[in-house]
Amino acid sequence: MPDKLDSAVYNEYAEQVYKYLFSLCHNSDTAEELTQETFYRAVKSIKNYDGSCKLYVWLCQIAKHVWYKELESRKKSAQPLEEALYDANEDPESSQVLRSEKMELFKAMQGLEQIQREVVYLRLTGEFSFREIGEILHKDETWARVTFYRAKQKLKSGMSSKDNT
Repeated sequence: MPDKLDSAVYNEYAEQVYKYLFSLCHNSDTAEELTQETFYRAVKSIKNYDGSCKLYVWLCQIAKHVWYKELESRKKSAQPLEEALYDANEDPESSQVLRSEKMELFKAMQGLEQIQREVVYLRLTGEFSFREIGEILHKDETWARVTFYRAKQKLKSGMSSKDNT
């Protein structure tokens, strides 16, 4: 159990934390800022790490709290959340098509249970393995695979029934 966080820990886990945050916010700049905030908070609270989970799982738990704080502050400042979903550097023409496709997917995902949405975000945008998803959510790899599969089936049936109408 580490008694301090050093650059080696940052180098080892920063990418995983970034991917996790990107899976939540869908914006590279925001994910980068929140990754920095996550490690800042981790440094301040390393004495609270008890070793009951892997270090990167603990860091992802901090990252989730940092993301929730970000959402609260955006709500207070009335900054639209959809700004966080798209990079400002995208080509306007191609981004319109991509934005439309993302919007349809995100709308369809709202029909999923919250835990299924989180698994899908982690898998697709965070590119986490099923083992890592299970660890982050305090479940096992099989649970993560089954949850992802069921969510994918719901999305397929929901989107295909929409195409038929």
